[in-house]
Amino acid sequence: MGLFVLEALLWIFGIRGQVPHHDGFPSGGGGSPSATRPGIWALAAVAVSILALSLILWAAVWLAIRLL
Repeated sequence: MGLFVLEALLWIFGIRGQVPHHDGFPSGGGGSPSATRPGIWALAAVAVSILALSLILWAAVWLAIRLL
């Protein structure tokens, strides 16, 4: 009953053709896993850069303390 009411409302407002039904969904997992890899690589690059800068700063402070 609820599905019928939903479909009737969609038909009344004229958006029934935009809602995918049983054959409208793509087969498969929902997307290419390679589509998210550039974001993961960018995040990894930022993390490595922050880690390297932190270690360089720590080494500079440690060396300054040792030399004083």
